[in-house]
Amino acid sequence: MYFDTHAHYDDERFDADRDEMLASLPAKGVRLVVNPGCGLESSRLALSYAERFGHMYAAVGAHPHEAAEVTPEWLDFFAASHEKRVAIGEIGLDYHYDFSPREIQRSVFKAQMEIARALNLPVIVHDREAHEDCLNIVRQFPGVRGVYHCYSGSLEQAKILVSLGWSISFTGSVTFKNAKKAAETAAWLPADRLMIETDSPYMTPEPHRGKRCDSTYLPYVAQKLGELRGVSSDEIEELTWNNGRAFFGININSKESDR
Repeated sequence: MYFDTHAHYDDERFDADRDEMLASLPAKGVRLVVNPGCGLESSRLALSYAERFGHMYAAVGAHPHEAAEVTPEWLDFFAASHEKRVAIGEIGLDYHYDFSPREIQRSVFKAQMEIARALNLPVIVHDREAHEDCLNIVRQFPGVRGVYHCYSGSLEQAKILVSLGWSISFTGSVTFKNAKKAAETAAWLPADRLMIETDSPYMTPEPHRGKRCDSTYLPYVAQKLGELRGVSSDEIEELTWNNGRAFFGININSKESDR
């Protein structure tokens, strides 16, 4: 039983076969999926998938790329209750593209961390080339739990995050030849802080790099993590299934997730 803790099925690359793809996942061994929002409309879509498919759950939030577009109405929507909203995300900082001014990115990141703190929800953090500033903001919210998705930081930063009670998630990028930092962190990470994801449609693992990614590629991530940690891919599958459900507070068994 696999849990894809981060997949963007609202992406236009799934427009042609989205419903068929989502409906097929439980039979293919993917029993739970969290679809994070990256803005107002994608958060609405994520919630709609969660309403229609029993194995789907949603996170709501504004990606740093969208930070300059965020309004008080967006924040009110993110704070509104929904029975299948399990996190605030995807939030954070992106200094690689800088599609939104960095000061605005930081302000919006903090505003969404405030929502998570008020609602006692975990957060899903995007950190690209903004490691120091991301960590500084995380430290300002000691009561908030979170996961750094598609981890790209250093082992030293990972140790700090773990000491703060945070988790780390890996995508197919851990299979890439140049993923030395991710591999080092994955080998060290305490077992109860490890999660896996696809970040679909991105980060397709080797040997399928270049194709559209979907949740059925999770076994490749599990296999690589097993190699790095010296355990079987089956152990990674079970471990990350349990860790994901505990992190998001999803009390469900495999048969219920098929409904």
